[in-house]
Amino acid sequence: MPALGSFEKALRFGEGRRMKRLAEQASYIATLEPEFRELSDDELRGKTVEFRERLANGEELEDVLFEAFAAVREARLRESDQRIFDVQMMGGIVLHEGDIAEMKTGEGKTFVASLALYLNALPANGVHLVTVNDYLAQRDAEWNRGVYERLGLVVSFIETMMPFDQRRAAYDADITYGTNSEF
Repeated sequence: MPALGSFEKALRFGEGRRMKRLAEQASYIATLEPEFRELSDDELRGKTVEFRERLANGEELEDVLFEAFAAVREARLRESDQRIFDVQMMGGIVLHEGDIAEMKTGEGKTFVASLALYLNALPANGVHLVTVNDYLAQRDAEWNRGVYERLGLVVSFIETMMPFDQRRAAYDADITYGTNSEF
């Protein structure tokens, strides 16, 4: 492996501490699983209302992050019998923090994005996920539809040549998938 240049070393400074923090946060979210597993479907859906009320009363997204991610993990498990892994939770936190989570094909980018999308949809301002083509926009919206609906949110997508009324409805959704050129 070639020696790291001083600029690259500077960019990586503190990376180990951040990874440790992310791992600890993911572990904490895992401790919430039994509590969320006990919720009925209606109670799980009610968490979105609770989170929105807490935000309206002055809490920040970071104050509900762990519980919101636990809710998405539980909704995903109920919807598809797939548990979001801790490393995917870490990726969701990274996305929420505004950074890039690099992942290979098959490592669960769709799951990771659903965590940050749900959390950032809680203020009810609408959240957009930009992807590379219409196929992925529609596919990912559909793959996640059941999870978001279990949590009381509306998801949609926009695509090329979409009629105006359908496009407007898609923009009114809590979460909208689409391509950069369509947004």
